[in-house]
Amino acid sequence: MKQYRLLIGGEWVDGAAGTYDIVNPATEEVVGAAPEASVEQAHQAAAAARRAFPAWAATPAEERGRLLAAVARRLAERQADLIPLVTAETGATSRVSTSMQLPVAIERFERYARAADRSLDVPLPPSPAPSTPLAPGGLIGAVVNRQPVGVVACISPYNFPVVNMAGKIAPALAVGCTVVMKPAPQDPLAVIELAEVLDEVGFPPGVINVITSASPDPAAALTTTRDVDMVSFTGSTAVGERIYEAGAPTMKRLLLELGGKGAAVVLDDADLGTAVTALASVWGFHSGQICTAPTRAVVHRSRVDELVSALTAAAGALPLGDPTLESTIIGPVISAAQRDRIERAIQSGVDDGATLVLDGRRPDGPDRGFYVGPTLITDCTPSMSVARDEIFGPVISVLAVDDDDEAVAVANGTAFGLYDYVFSADTDRAYSVARRLRSGNVGINTAQRNHETPFGGFKMSGIGRDGGDFGLLAYTEMQSIVWKG
Repeated sequence: MKQYRLLIGGEWVDGAAGTYDIVNPATEEVVGAAPEASVEQAHQAAAAARRAFPAWAATPAEERGRLLAAVARRLAERQADLIPLVTAETGATSRVSTSMQLPVAIERFERYARAADRSLDVPLPPSPAPSTPLAPGGLIGAVVNRQPVGVVACISPYNFPVVNMAGKIAPALAVGCTVVMKPAPQDPLAVIELAEVLDEVGFPPGVINVITSASPDPAAALTTTRDVDMVSFTGSTAVGERIYEAGAPTMKRLLLELGGKGAAVVLDDADLGTAVTALASVWGFHSGQICTAPTRAVVHRSRVDELVSALTAAAGALPLGDPTLESTIIGPVISAAQRDRIERAIQSGVDDGATLVLDGRRPDGPDRGFYVGPTLITDCTPSMSVARDEIFGPVISVLAVDDDDEAVAVANGTAFGLYDYVFSADTDRAYSVARRLRSGNVGINTAQRNHETPFGGFKMSGIGRDGGDFGLLAYTEMQSIVWKG
């Protein structure tokens, strides 16, 4: 197996605490050994990024863009060997890996390479000011200058390790920040490969650093050290809360994309085929391990039976098994621990009185691996945990409502507000409902994304926005510069 190392200040070094095994969730076999960083190495990586920041921030934007474009080209050349690694680490199906893992990461580097030399400054109209004891009067000009925020700790989740990391570091590097990458403990190897590409194409020492660990302590160190100015984190709300608290003493800037409990509001005039296609993505798209998944079907009571029948039929057409096979739609979840959490959540729904229409626990199929099949739970109420808390697995909860007002109330009735959906034949009605949802994103009659929109959540789903040009703004500070005309 390849020997993976940490990148700290331009040097590839072994993990001070040894290594730990990365397990293929489909086969339970060891994919490789990841370096186990120490807390001291996390501090070293942050200090290296701090030292490299002034020179990188002063590097011409055209050069920063050139290096990002070189990363995109090199990743494109390496897709044949990186996609199998991502599949082995994450358990993502071949369809997801070949269309949504490496290709989207490449697109993100290309997109921010093009934007690196874009001015983010905001000129303001001159403002007349009278003479005061402070200063003589005059016509005062001003501009809002955008400066790179500094050193960014980029902590990514396990579902899309390279894509999510690319979405953090590409805009951060484009505007002149330096970074410390900390991938999720379950699948860090492809992110180390990404760091190798960044090093190979010529990023200066210290601009890019990567640490990995199974222990949470090195990542926690990045949230407290004064060498880190900002934490960009994607993951659970519980961890996000700890990052928020840990960063307070040093006033860390934060970009937190946290949990979700997406509501698919299905109105009485909805096209059920469209709604079912979107809802079935909870099962067929990375086994529901997506924070934007429409895991709550909030359905007009007159359409519930029809929707449940259609979903049941759809589940039967989704093959579960070996993620390397082109025919497979549903692969494993990331780990035995996550499978067990999902199974406990399903049982909690049953215990609370919901009806288990489809039970995905321990499905027929592979003898090994961490699989959960399509699960459909009806007769849910908003107070049930299965309809309120994030599960992060292939589980859909159905809640019946009587009108649009109740649908909005139920959709807004969780602590989350990341991504909701509205399905209706009347787009004006759907738009009206969408504007009432306390959610950072709402899809109308589609589960498709527009990647130029600001992405982030309301309530406990996070702080800040990235995506498109908003991703550039996320990694900058505003500086007001004024002068007398």
